[in-house]
Amino acid sequence: MRNITTIAGRELTSYFGSPWSYLITAAFLIIAGYGFGWSSVTYLETSIQGFLGWSSFFLLFLSPALTMRLMAEEEKLGTMELLMTAPVRDFEVILGKYLAALSMFGVMLIVSFYYPALLAWFGEPDWGPIFSGYLGILLLGSAFIAIGLFASSLTSNQIAAYVVGSVIILAFWFVGRASPMVGETAAAVLNRISVSNHFSAFGRGIVDTNAVLYYLSIMLLFLFLTIRSLETRRWR
Repeated sequence: MRNITTIAGRELTSYFGSPWSYLITAAFLIIAGYGFGWSSVTYLETSIQGFLGWSSFFLLFLSPALTMRLMAEEEKLGTMELLMTAPVRDFEVILGKYLAALSMFGVMLIVSFYYPALLAWFGEPDWGPIFSGYLGILLLGSAFIAIGLFASSLTSNQIAAYVVGSVIILAFWFVGRASPMVGETAAAVLNRISVSNHFSAFGRGIVDTNAVLYYLSIMLLFLFLTIRSLETRRWR
């Protein structure tokens, strides 16, 4: 556990020391704020549906930006070999870096709570959908960050890592759109694996156990694949 927290702390220090992290955070708050401010349901229903819609879509591009350097930069700078020969296990390296990226995303969500606080100041919002919506965003981000970390483990080029991560995430997001073009059984499978199809219930105040398990499964799958990718590098 000490190795994991040490690696996570190192990566968090790097995040907070980089202007890029502040730019990403500002972009997230601006995009999410636009959805919050310009959505009619914000005022008519005292809801954060507009915030959830815009922020969840922006996560498609935010998550790979948060993770693209985590593994790729180590490979590019030649520090990956030092890390792999250190007395630290592969899963500790991956979990440390993953927790750092997830913590950075958590900071963004905490800062964005300014928007529901505005609703509480000017109205009487229903806090159930707000908290379930934030849980949905956190689960969605957890899955996307795991995918982005996996993409970063495949290459030493940060841009390539960003592109690969974005393509995988977009595929999971839009795969359900292909369901009308295939048979009934295939359509059911596509809808089942679609990330976007599992998200909408959270904004309505529904914490669907199947959706929670789905996002956790995606997270664990891609963390496992990232560990396997790191092990492959070790034996090259």
